Amino acid sequence: MHQELPVDFPDPFFRLLHYIIRFAIRVLAVLMVAVILWGVGDVIYIIYERLIKQPVLLLDINDIFYTFGGFMAVLIAVEIFINIRLYLGTNIFPVQLVIATALMAIARKVIVLDFDELTPMYLIGIAATTLALGVTYWLLRQGQQYERWDD
Repeated sequence: MHQELPVDFPDPFFRLLHYIIRFAIRVLAVLMVAVILWGVGDVIYIIYERLIKQPVLLLDINDIFYTFGGFMAVLIAVEIFINIRLYLGTNIFPVQLVIATALMAIARKVIVLDFDELTPMYLIGIAATTLALGVTYWLLRQGQQYERWDD
């Protein structure tokens, strides 16, 4: 099993550096929780703000997409927190989860696209990124299935 930051590294200097980095990652986890809570508050505020403007208690399609964007941003933050937690818990970089998080981020971008301001190259870039991430995720899943069959 490959360990990124082993706490039992033979060299004391690098062992100290590994502890420092692990502490920094814990600080990032705490900050990510703060970002998640802030994001939830922002989503609540967005919904409240949209519902009190005229016509009251009605959302148009742009309001709904704007709200979806807020939801997706919070969900992406939760995925990043899970990445951090897994990294700390296993000392292994969770590549498949990182790709899944990137897919969620690009899906958020697609959901909130403003088609009036799009250039064809931008749309091609989004499509290429989505395709590349999708294929990468699929290949990682296929690799996992073959590993299970070998056991």
